[in-house]
Amino acid sequence: MGTFLQRALDDGNALLVSDAGRRRITYVAVARTENFDDPEEKVRAEYWAELIYRYGYGPAVIGIEVTVPDRTPRDAADLVVFRDATRKRPYAVIECKQDGVSDSEFAQAVEQAAGNGTWAKLRALYVGVVAGKTRRFLDFTGRYGVLEREQNIIADLPSQYGKPLEFKYHLGGPLDISAVSRDELILAIRKSHQTLWGGGRLSPPQAFGELCKLIFVKISDEQAKRRQGESYQFQIKTHEAAADLASRIHDLYSAHQKRDPGVFSESIRISDSQVLTIVSHLESIHLSETDLDVKGLAFEQFMDGFFKGDFGQYFTPRDVIRFAVDVIEPTNDDLVLDPACGSGGFLLYALDAVRREAGQYYPDDDVKHYRHWHDFATRNLFGIEINDEICRVAKMNMILHDDGHSNIADGDALRPIDEISARNQNFTAGIFDVVLTNPPFGSTIELSEHKYLESYYLGQTKEDLKGRHKPRKSQKTEILFIERVWQFLRPNGRAAIVLPDGVLYNASLDYVREYMLTAFEILAVFSLPSSAFAHYGTTVKASVVCLRKRTGIETPSDDELTFMAAPQMIGYDASGRPTENELPAVVAEYRKFLVSPKAYLS
Repeated sequence: MGTFLQRALDDGNALLVSDAGRRRITYVAVARTENFDDPEEKVRAEYWAELIYRYGYGPAVIGIEVTVPDRTPRDAADLVVFRDATRKRPYAVIECKQDGVSDSEFAQAVEQAAGNGTWAKLRALYVGVVAGKTRRFLDFTGRYGVLEREQNIIADLPSQYGKPLEFKYHLGGPLDISAVSRDELILAIRKSHQTLWGGGRLSPPQAFGELCKLIFVKISDEQAKRRQGESYQFQIKTHEAAADLASRIHDLYSAHQKRDPGVFSESIRISDSQVLTIVSHLESIHLSETDLDVKGLAFEQFMDGFFKGDFGQYFTPRDVIRFAVDVIEPTNDDLVLDPACGSGGFLLYALDAVRREAGQYYPDDDVKHYRHWHDFATRNLFGIEINDEICRVAKMNMILHDDGHSNIADGDALRPIDEISARNQNFTAGIFDVVLTNPPFGSTIELSEHKYLESYYLGQTKEDLKGRHKPRKSQKTEILFIERVWQFLRPNGRAAIVLPDGVLYNASLDYVREYMLTAFEILAVFSLPSSAFAHYGTTVKASVVCLRKRTGIETPSDDELTFMAAPQMIGYDASGRPTENELPAVVAEYRKFLVSPKAYLS
């Protein structure tokens, strides 16, 4: 329950009672009782209390369900602010809708509010629509006709019968932007994505890519230098048309893009009206101050809902990611790479692991705690993603987690490393301490299309009796990624790779296993249940394989032991529903094994 409504209940301006399992709210000053279990009633109650405690209007001047005279069919305004307690002279008419309504439903509510508010017998100066944090207010004081819906948009309803402010939110002002809960953030992102996606105008990743650009502007504006009392720029301005607002947002985007050119290379490509709507969804939220865990969980849940099916190959189940990271235990000294990073899940969980590590050494409010994980985020996390749309998702994920986005590169991670490092010198062979990755399964690299295949040892046939090799005509991507992981790792570097079980057990791939045994010490094989990836549209049986790159003079030893486990309960089932989770217990057993493998087995 919001703080304003709680104050109203505490002060006796409203009463909330339960009757036969139903909750009813009474607005005392106007003796009106309504069903509080109705989602729209909750929005109205919250905003009614806000009118009292933030805008300064007394309970006696706020009408509830006010009949609009002579309207056909009979209509009633949700809230009417009157000029005095006699409630004869309307000042503002407001419609309330459930948070999360579609853009078309919101537009209909604007028409309803405008129709009620401009009706001759209920002539009001201002009208508005409130749908949770998404709000719009219109000025009908005389400068604009009754059909105007854009030029007369104002930043906020005036307080205490005053004049509209130019901007609503100011740093340290009476109303500042604020951090939000996970559910509030999910809803805001979902509403914004729906505005862009609109039932298919853009693909889900394209829509999310455009949303990422606006979130980039939002965060950049939050972090810009400003004095106390100065307004933020990512918000609606009074009497500013959608085209002018969009132009201002485009200018902000261009300015921040020049300061940080590695994030986005192209301009914002959505309509002015879409910019206006998304700004209305996000303007009140302080993304930078919202808890990192809240942002992480919100974006995970959002992406789980929108990027399955055709794009499921870019997303690894988070329980599997968490497990792989816990097994490897990266520290803030490690250089960490995911050469098939998708949305950035492995990198973000590695960052979370280092944040937990910081908590072992420093208090949360200590600057050393911040430096411990933030320096790791900006200097030690690296990713490569072949799909440029998903690459933008990964960059935005990193920005939201402070930060490391500049170390996410788009492109084919299997092309020659010198070509990769020519674009970004940080991607160099033999330097990474940790590789965490789930390479794409099932795709095939054809020699006719990618000449680099012949440069891979695993891109060659086995040597014949004369010691000769020949290039293969094709090879599976997951097999080439095994060799690429070896190339990126430093000697003794460690990796956790998700591999299809065929690589580990098919008789025809014995040469791959021979390569793995020669190039790596195989520390562990964790066989995942067949349901592990079903939620993302594939039933491939897979395992998490943990490896250590051998040194140059090291050869396999018969004394080497490999930890093997086959957990069945991994935190979710084939449909994605939560289940028991054996993975933490498996991690604990693996750590006991690492202390002394022979003693563990005995």
